Amino acid sequence: MKNPPIYVETFIQCPMEDLWEHTQRPELHQQWDLRFTEIEYLPRPSETAPQQFLYATRIGFGLGIAGRGESVGTKEKNGERTSVLKFWSDEWVSLIRTGSGYWKYIPTTDGLRFLTGYDYQTRFGAPGRWLDRLAFRPLIGWATAWSFDCLRLWLEKGISPAASLRLALIQLLVRVSLGFIWVYQGVVPKLLYPDTGELRILQGAGFSPAAAHRVAAVVGIGEILFGLLFWLRPVRLLRLVYWLNMVGLVVLGAGALFSQPAVFAAPFNPLTLNLAMVALAGAGLLTLSDDLPSATRCLRQPPAYPHN
Repeated sequence: MKNPPIYVETFIQCPMEDLWEHTQRPELHQQWDLRFTEIEYLPRPSETAPQQFLYATRIGFGLGIAGRGESVGTKEKNGERTSVLKFWSDEWVSLIRTGSGYWKYIPTTDGLRFLTGYDYQTRFGAPGRWLDRLAFRPLIGWATAWSFDCLRLWLEKGISPAASLRLALIQLLVRVSLGFIWVYQGVVPKLLYPDTGELRILQGAGFSPAAAHRVAAVVGIGEILFGLLFWLRPVRLLRLVYWLNMVGLVVLGAGALFSQPAVFAAPFNPLTLNLAMVALAGAGLLTLSDDLPSATRCLRQPPAYPHN
């Protein structure tokens, strides 16, 4: 079982020297690359000796993985630059044992093609290869592409990687929270346990017991589908979902107030829940932008035709 190498390509409109500096200087590189938290160049015995470096990645819970790397060589031809490197880690917790790859900087009439290709060997035998294939390689490929787009925004629009990461995390938190709440409200109180209060609210609105069961099921399915919409990527669609969330919660809250005003005196009642969800959607709208990094903007396979 041979896992395919990782390939990522983006297009950046900036001078060659700016891109070179932000990818070759450790203090700049570690700011935009999700794969590394620390990069440190080691002293070279001579100018002709390969540049060795240390890298570290935090994986959470106070744990980290450290490794070493070496810039095997850099060449420039017809205005193109290529940087070749190899890397390895002796730590047993590192899935990557050894690896190698390259960065290419290709000028075009409109900007620069910036691309990378790399591959590595894993530890732990067949289980390690399967873990790499199913989880780790897709994750590190996504992190590479997200980082390339973060770098593009930094160089083209001056949006710092720290700001990009902070806004992206806010969006993730809002979308996960709102999506989970809507799906949970659809599954648990509507479909699984409607007798805990949902049927009483519907019957208070004038539905018969049998009709209340049917309405609860339909509303539950609708809430589940609406919760899934928070994973839409296009900004214009996600913006619409946020607005529908706020307007819908106001309407639902007003309906509950007229049909069952007593529920507003209960703990964690519709007023407090809806207000919190409206505030989350507002935070989502305020931080939603076309200028958030996205791995989907990068090529993940080598193009079948040359770029102009």
